[in-house]
Amino acid sequence: MTDQVPPAYRGPQRVLSGVQPSGALHLGNYLGALVKFARLQHEMDTFIFVADLHAITVWQDPALLANQVREITAAYLAAGLDPDKATIFPQSAVPAHAELGWIFNCVARVGWLDRMTQFKEKSGKHKERASVGLYTYPVLQAADILLYKATHVPVGDDQRQHLELTRDIAAKFNHDFDAPDFFPLPDALTQGPGSRIMSLRDGTAKMSKSDPSDNSRLNLLDDEDAIAQKVRKAKTDPEPLPETLDELKGRPEAENLIGIYAALDNRAAAEVLSEFAGQGFGAFKPKLADLAVARLGPVGAQMHRLMADPGEIDAVLAKGAERARAAAAPTLAEVRAKVGFWGA
Repeated sequence: MTDQVPPAYRGPQRVLSGVQPSGALHLGNYLGALVKFARLQHEMDTFIFVADLHAITVWQDPALLANQVREITAAYLAAGLDPDKATIFPQSAVPAHAELGWIFNCVARVGWLDRMTQFKEKSGKHKERASVGLYTYPVLQAADILLYKATHVPVGDDQRQHLELTRDIAAKFNHDFDAPDFFPLPDALTQGPGSRIMSLRDGTAKMSKSDPSDNSRLNLLDDEDAIAQKVRKAKTDPEPLPETLDELKGRPEAENLIGIYAALDNRAAAEVLSEFAGQGFGAFKPKLADLAVARLGPVGAQMHRLMADPGEIDAVLAKGAERARAAAAPTLAEVRAKVGFWGA
C-alpha cells in the first residue's frame, strides 16, 4: 500500500476500480486486477464497476455491449468478488458519473489533458478522427474515483498519469470552492506480482486482448485443453533455466513464464526458479500447464455457469447499482451546491 491519504481528509478508506467491457478477459487481467479486487474487498470499502461509459469512447456493437458487461461481471464473481462485500455495478447505471465528469471538464485544464500520453498512443497518427470522449476520458476517470471519495486506486504503470490528473482535479476543485478537505487526493495501490503479464508469443509485449494471435494469451473462457496447449506452445529459448533472477535477465520469454508460474502459485519468482534451475522447458512447461489449468479452469467454468443464467448476473448488477447510486448521491448533491446550481 502507498502513502496514507492526506491528513486533511478524514473520510473512510475506500478503493475503486473497474474494467472495460470491450473484449475477452485474459490471464493478465485476472492476475493484475481481478484477484487483487477480491483481496481488497476484505481490507476496505470496495467499489468495482464495469466501465461501459469508457468502452464507448471507441465504437462498440450495441447488440453486444450489454452481454459484454455481464461477462465482465461473471469474471468478477468467478474471481472471488462477493456482491455482499463489494459494490459491483455498471458505470452507466449511475448517471452521477457523467454529471460529475462534465463538472470536472470545467475544472480540468486543456494543458493537463494535452500531456496525457495514453491519448497519443490510442489515437495514433490520426487524432483528429478520435472521439472527444477518448480525449477527455481521464477526466471521467477522475469523476469515477472522486464520486465515491475513493482514497485508493489499483493502477498499472500505464494509468499512473491519469491518477495524478485525478489528484490535480481534486486539489483544484477543493481550492476553487474553498473546501480543502472535500475530495481526498487518492493514492495508487501498487499491483505487485502478476501485474505485468507478457504475451506467450513475445516476451517483450504485454499480454493483450487486441493481439491478433489468440495463442498469445490465456483467455479466462478457454477450456482446459486450450489452456494447456497454449502453455506448451508458448515461445521460449533453448537454454536451461538458471539459478538466479539476475541470470534470467535478457531472456524475456523465460522471465515471463517464471513470473506467471510464481503469480499463479502465489510464490516468489526466485523460489520458483530455484526449484526448476538447470531444467529445460520440456520439463517446466508441463508443470506450468498443469498449474494454469488448476487455477484458471474453475474460473472459466464458473464464468460459463454464470453466463448461462443472465438473470443471476443482472440481479447482482441491479443491487450494486442501487448501492452505488445511494453512495454517489450525497457527493453529487454537495458538488452541485458548491458549484451554485439552481435547486441544489
